[in-house]
Amino acid sequence: MTAVVRDGDRFLLARQSDSGRWSLVGGGVEPGEEPRAALQREVREELGVGSDIIRIVGAYGGPLLENVYPDGDHVGYVTVAYLCSLDAAAFALDEDEVLEIRWVTLAELGELDHHEWIDQVLHDAVR
Repeated sequence: MTAVVRDGDRFLLARQSDSGRWSLVGGGVEPGEEPRAALQREVREELGVGSDIIRIVGAYGGPLLENVYPDGDHVGYVTVAYLCSLDAAAFALDEDEVLEIRWVTLAELGELDHHEWIDQVLHDAVR
């Protein structure tokens, strides 16, 4: 699940602790968990704030969401991106997952070392 948080022409990105790259906030669904609840849990865990889900932006997969793990396992992920609003502006980042956050415009996105799959998500969010 992926959270797209928008403020006018800016989007909230998080620099991930594991890769150092910029991406959107999100994560996996725990067993028995509903997708919307999973996303709200991930936002609270990573950013320390509550969120409201507005609508689905889209579902994404394909080559840009593939990964090869050190043990050789090759997997392809699928994520559903939701447009969200946040309940508060004061963040309490989980430093095990998020190094920093930043509001960026689509024009500024290209200047950051980011996961390429989020380009399509953010462009779809403004349509």
